[in-house]
Amino acid sequence: MGTTGGRPVLLTGATGFIGTAVIRELHRVGWFDWGPPLVVLTRSPPQWLAESGVEVVKGDLSEPDGLRGLVDGMSTVIHIAAQIGGDAGRCRRVNRDGTKFLLAEAEQAGIQRFLYMSTTAVYGHGPHRGISESLLAPEPVSATSLSRAQAEREVRRFGGTVLRPHLVYGHGDTWFVPALCRLVRAVPAWIDRGAALTSVIEVNDLAALVVRLMGLSWGKSRGAVFHANDPRPVRMREVIGTVCRELGVRPPSRNLGCEAHRERTRKVLPGLTDHQFELLAKDHWYESERLWRRTELDPGGGFAEKFARSADWYRAHVSPDATDPVDLGYSEK
Repeated sequence: MGTTGGRPVLLTGATGFIGTAVIRELHRVGWFDWGPPLVVLTRSPPQWLAESGVEVVKGDLSEPDGLRGLVDGMSTVIHIAAQIGGDAGRCRRVNRDGTKFLLAEAEQAGIQRFLYMSTTAVYGHGPHRGISESLLAPEPVSATSLSRAQAEREVRRFGGTVLRPHLVYGHGDTWFVPALCRLVRAVPAWIDRGAALTSVIEVNDLAALVVRLMGLSWGKSRGAVFHANDPRPVRMREVIGTVCRELGVRPPSRNLGCEAHRERTRKVLPGLTDHQFELLAKDHWYESERLWRRTELDPGGGFAEKFARSADWYRAHVSPDATDPVDLGYSEK
């Protein structure tokens, strides 16, 4: 199977955290000067999107009747849109059924290049330590993750490619780092000295991987699943220490064992689920070398260096005194 051949590419989720980064990366590499046309499906296009060099199609994956023929004449579907949270019915309509609709349209149009942005949350409870994509079966524990695992199965059956990032940070992040700040403020203690290892990826790196795949032949990737993370896991002590230092948040001043910390968080942050707490307290890191080898990209510097690049954005958009309920949205993605 070849590359785009000059035919248009469809992108869903372009106004979200990851999709916006993909648009930025397309501009950075000059896609709109030399690449094929980009068509964006969105419910409500902001002004910046209409002015960014894309063709906008208004529509909703939960109401697909008006989207028949959407992908006719295209070469590739990059499906990033997702329903995160909310009732189970909405998750099924957008994540499972919306993906099935796009796949059916792609099949009818003769398209084989279909990329789906999923999440390691489909694995469910950890700990997970250096597991490769072929050695861990999805066991989702929420309506969001269940619907995304169901979407994954349809994509792989079709022969599409699935990416599973874990915790994503950077410009536009309204979940992971803000939630971390609220947690540290509410319970200013390390969990088992912050020893847990986790997989993270800067959103610009994730976007670069997606854009690189858009320009490659997918002959070796059809039906494949890739962990989409920095290949070097990082300890939560470094993550929290870096975030606190860069954003002016007081770092933890003492240490609590996992169970003692969980008992405390249940009282002061009742919205934090056991699964979300596990992501911060226990190892969740995934072998992620394959995708970097496939794209021949260099992951570059470490977490502290990359986080510093987005620290100004976080300082402008995240209040360290926030008292909103903790929402580790990227446990669901």
